Amino acid sequence: MKQLLSVIFFVVTAVSAFSQSSTGRSIPNDWFLRDPEQDSLQGVSAERAYQTLKDQPSRTVIVAVIDSGVDIDHEDLKSVIWKNEDEIPDNGIDDDKNGYIDDVFGWNFIGGKNGNVDADTYELTREYIRLKKKYENVESNKVGKKQKAEYESYQEIKDKYEKLKAKNEQQYKLYSNIYNNISQSIDTLKSLLQVDTIKAEDLKNFETKDPSLLFAKGFLLNMFKNIGDDGNLEEYVAELKEGVDYYEVIVKYGYNESFDSRQIVGDDVNNLNEKGYGNNDVKGPDPEHGTHVSGIIAADRKNDLGIKGIADNVKIMVVRAVPNGDERDKDIANAIFYAVDNGAQIINMSFGKSFSPQKEVVDKAVRYAEQKGVLLIHAAGNDGEDIDVEKNYPSRTYADGKEAKNWIEVGASAWGGDEDFVGSFSNYGKKGVSLFAPGVDIYSTVPESKYKNQSGTSMASPSTAGVAALLMSYFPELSAEQVKDILMKSSRKFDNLTVQKPGGGRTNFNQLSASGGLVNAYEAVKMAQGIKNQKPINK
Repeated sequence: MKQLLSVIFFVVTAVSAFSQSSTGRSIPNDWFLRDPEQDSLQGVSAERAYQTLKDQPSRTVIVAVIDSGVDIDHEDLKSVIWKNEDEIPDNGIDDDKNGYIDDVFGWNFIGGKNGNVDADTYELTREYIRLKKKYENVESNKVGKKQKAEYESYQEIKDKYEKLKAKNEQQYKLYSNIYNNISQSIDTLKSLLQVDTIKAEDLKNFETKDPSLLFAKGFLLNMFKNIGDDGNLEEYVAELKEGVDYYEVIVKYGYNESFDSRQIVGDDVNNLNEKGYGNNDVKGPDPEHGTHVSGIIAADRKNDLGIKGIADNVKIMVVRAVPNGDERDKDIANAIFYAVDNGAQIINMSFGKSFSPQKEVVDKAVRYAEQKGVLLIHAAGNDGEDIDVEKNYPSRTYADGKEAKNWIEVGASAWGGDEDFVGSFSNYGKKGVSLFAPGVDIYSTVPESKYKNQSGTSMASPSTAGVAALLMSYFPELSAEQVKDILMKSSRKFDNLTVQKPGGGRTNFNQLSASGGLVNAYEAVKMAQGIKNQKPINK
């Protein structure tokens, strides 16, 4: 789940009504809904699109969010959560006979009778474990011709695993030491200064000859250099703690050969055709990511609370399949099948990884969605890489080389059309990425009826899914392929805009995706209206 987890570098907790741009300009929290002509912000132009849809009827569209779980009781989401009306809650019976008992609001494929998976290993770790059993004690000159390719793959995976494990252990130690030093310094000086909040001015006026106190004073003054004299140390420490927690999970679970999450699920990991496992807890232990994604798509636009989602007539079907680690191919395949079979017209997938050992089962599910006319929207990833070169799964390319026609791959953009327009973390690809969408400092829902900013292609994907849902809602005659085609063709173009290329260097923005553009609800609606007025659209 490379792009699901929000790393400390990509996460800024929203503490005021506005974000600050690099130029000091105040950016409104709903910037991703705005329009460049009306608001001078490179949003999806949703509000402008609704101006052209006034009095036009719409139908409810179901969007499945395959993710970490969703807080279905959130004040801004509870009215837009899909409910399986054919299922009687909590009676222990599969009333609708779809293979899942009491799936009232969706299903959780990473849970079991006695709880839920929170953290999991990375696919790299699982591949390393699998191949290590076969080749750990085998000398290269004794490997048969048929096994040579796999043996060489094992050597590459082993090298990558060991390097990444060591690197992340080092990062965890670094962040932990910084966090502990700051926390101890703050607690000590708060007590001495008898204040609730430490300010830069207090530190500058504090005199001492005690070496340990001088260290604490100097340490915190250096922190203020980073955040400004008016900055809040407590907020800085809270963000730093997110980094500590992030690396702790990586070290304890992601690269831990001994950890096995599937004991909780209780399924047969080798049976790729197994269905019906899991439980109906769609919230799970950490639904922050899925809740944030859902708010971007569908936060209630009529309740005068929090934020407005992009789509105004939509229901979110919750499918939990992504842990704090790498998702499993079997779970993702079953999640797609579940969503399609239960009426989803769009599936948002804000997750990804570098290996897909059971890709054939995911391909089968993607083909099924394609046959059923369901649009799949996937986050391109947060590694700053060219996915025309680097592997990123799941992908629209099947094992036989053919491509799914119902698939949109999304990169992340910011609010201003300047050289920093592309998210510095965003993956890109002239072939692999379809288009870009807002994914930097997106203010949306998080658990317990709260809100915060998050950044990532995980946010860009639902920005696109929301626009797709808007189109399908107001133009029900459009097929998934037609919606994709409209979104690609109507995307906002930027003539000769040179941007900072993720990973380094500079390039023309139109070279970073197949469409060369930014998703544009206003132009997409105009195009759909034009098509509708010309002739009937065949489904």
